[in-house]
Formats: sequence, C-alpha cells, structure tokens
Amino acid sequence: MIRTIRAEEITENIKEMCIEANHILSKDMEEVFLQSAEKEKSSLGKQILCQLKENLDIAREDLIPICQDTGMAVIFLKIGQDVHIEGAGLSDAVNQGVREGYTEGYLRKSVVEPIERINTKDNTPAIIHYEIVPGDKIDITVAPKGFGSENMSRIFMLKPADGLEGVKESILTAVKDAGPNACPPMVVGVGIGGTFEKCAQMAKHALTRDLNEEPSIPYVRELEKEMLEKVNKLGIGPGGLGGTVTALAVNIETYPTHIAGLPVAVNICCHVNRHAHRII
Repeated sequence: MIRTIRAEEITENIKEMCIEANHILSKDMEEVFLQSAEKEKSSLGKQILCQLKENLDIAREDLIPICQDTGMAVIFLKIGQDVHIEGAGLSDAVNQGVREGYTEGYLRKSVVEPIERINTKDNTPAIIHYEIVPGDKIDITVAPKGFGSENMSRIFMLKPADGLEGVKESILTAVKDAGPNACPPMVVGVGIGGTFEKCAQMAKHALTRDLNEEPSIPYVRELEKEMLEKVNKLGIGPGGLGGTVTALAVNIETYPTHIAGLPVAVNICCHVNRHAHRII
C-alpha cells in the first residue's frame, strides 16, 4: 500500500528539528553528561563541566543556541519504499526546511562557497544521506555539525596487517591530534571498513546513535568500552585543560571491506553532539 507524504510536511519537520537540535540537548547526551560530571576527578574539570551544564540549561530554558556555531546541517533520511512524496522534490523539501529553520530560528548561517567564501545566507545546501528501506515511513535524523570538531576528522587507509591494534592506534592518534580543538568532552564516531567514503559516512552516522544503545556485534561493544577508557586516560579533559573525562562516548560502526584494505574514519563531535530524530 503506497502512502503519500506531502513535501511540505517534510519541510516543516526539518525546520523544527534544526531549531530543536540547536537549542536542546538530546536526553541520552544529557544523561551521559551528568554522569561525567560525577566521574571527573579534576576540580578544574568539574568546574568546567558545571559551567557547560549551566550553559545547556540556559539554552533550553531561554531557547537560545547551545553554541554560537550552529553548524552545517547533516541530514540522514531512511525512506520507506512504499512512500510517495507529493509536491516538491525531496532534496528541495529538505533544504527548504533547513532554510526556514536557520532563518526563523535566528541560527547562525555558516555555509559558504568553498573557494570564494561567499555565504549562501540561509545555511543551505544541507548534507543529505539517503537510504531506501522497507515500509511506508520516513525516518529523519538532523545533526548540525560545527566545524571546530569537524576539522579534526581523520581517515586512515590502513593495511590489513595493521589489524585491530592499528585501528586502536588510529583512534587515539585522531583524538590526541584534536586535543582541545574539538571542545571536549567529546563524542568520538568511528567507521571501520567499507571504502574511503563509506567509513567516513559511518563515522558521522555513529555520532547520532543513542548512547543507551549498544552495538549488536560483541567485539565492537568491547572495542567501544576499551577505547573510551584509553581516550579518557589521555588526560586532555574538559575544555582541554586536563582531567579524566576527555570523551563521553566512543561510537563505532563497521562494514565489510576489500581483502586489500582496512579503512578507518574518525569523526569527533564536541560535548553537545547535537541531533534530533523523528519518524513521519
């Protein structure tokens, strides 16, 4: 049975989600953030986490952006194969939602032409990832990505012989190189496998996973726990000023790869790790 969804409905949801993600920390992130404040052993680190928590409260209560960098809009769409979109094209509907969200929400417009640096003035175009899935619904995740952390992204094209130890070293290298620039405590998204572009997309998508959900693959679960512990032993700490909480989580996605390669991507996000999720 085909279900029709109006393009205007998609636009409206995207608009609301852009505003929501920039003002309100998701519940899973808030829970982990509060836990980290209790775990932090450095007095300065605790003080910084308390200040960050106060900032989050003010943003939510007064409906002002959590951070002045309201990011470039990254959209993940899982589109049911039984959905018919009526009206505007899907990409146009999504970009119109971003345009309205960033304009009506008074969010900073940060998107520019790459070489001439001319601002598009409405934060479009968005980065849109499409996936066709069974069903008659559209699953939407909006993840505004600031570039303090985005600039710290890394891709490592490892040799198969580098193995799991090579993967671990790559993650630690990326975090150490990021240092304070990614506004720690951070969330570390990791993509392992696939190809050059696939591992990067997985690393970005991993950041949107609910932190209360665990991977289904046993070795991935163990790797996440081990890497979180190792990252937090680096001593970078909140704000990069030292401490025991450098990361709130390490989220990993994997995909089969070629016999001759072992691609690894690391995409770091700051302590707010903004994202909003809806199903229409």
